[in-house]
Amino acid sequence: MSSITFESPIALQILNGFFENNQFVKGTKASEADEAVVKALGSAPASEYANIAKWYSTVSKSDAAPAAAAAAAAEEDDDIDLFGSDDEEVDEEAEKLKQQRLAEYAAKKANKPKTIAKTTVTLDVKPWDDETSMEELTAAVKGIQMDGLLWGGSQLVAIGYGIKKLQINCVVEDDKVGIDDLTDKITEFEDYVQSVDVAAMQKI
Repeated sequence: MSSITFESPIALQILNGFFENNQFVKGTKASEADEAVVKALGSAPASEYANIAKWYSTVSKSDAAPAAAAAAAAEEDDDIDLFGSDDEEVDEEAEKLKQQRLAEYAAKKANKPKTIAKTTVTLDVKPWDDETSMEELTAAVKGIQMDGLLWGGSQLVAIGYGIKKLQINCVVEDDKVGIDDLTDKITEFEDYVQSVDVAAMQKI
């Protein structure tokens, strides 16, 4: 059949007669032989070749169905994000890891001993005159007890006319002891203390 030229009316008449008793070129369903004949025809035959036209329509539909199915499958493949799920999983894992690290950092920070802010203070405590007992004044000052207050060394420093002042060091926790509160307590010893000055302060 491959030697027949389907452009010839005689060839078309013969082919039309063939399809009068046969649904396909071979067998009971469209095959490669039918596809070869369709290609040889090039286009749908004239309506006068009714049997060929019927066969041509059937075979064309048979060819179109797999093609349509393939196109639909390809389109469906395009719609499927093959990497999306993996990306989402990666994002979820990264977020979980981030949250875990933040929790570990927060726990570590909570368990870490808090740094206590402290200040070293040097106070100058001046008596009323040279008759004031500096031993009693010193004992009174060191007798002040406050949470967060630690007394240090002290000395008597001459300031003139036989008068000496008490210069005393202490360490205070900033959150617990206010310098103004401490100096107020010292000045309450009004029998001994004329004034209190902060000579020096240093954060530690």
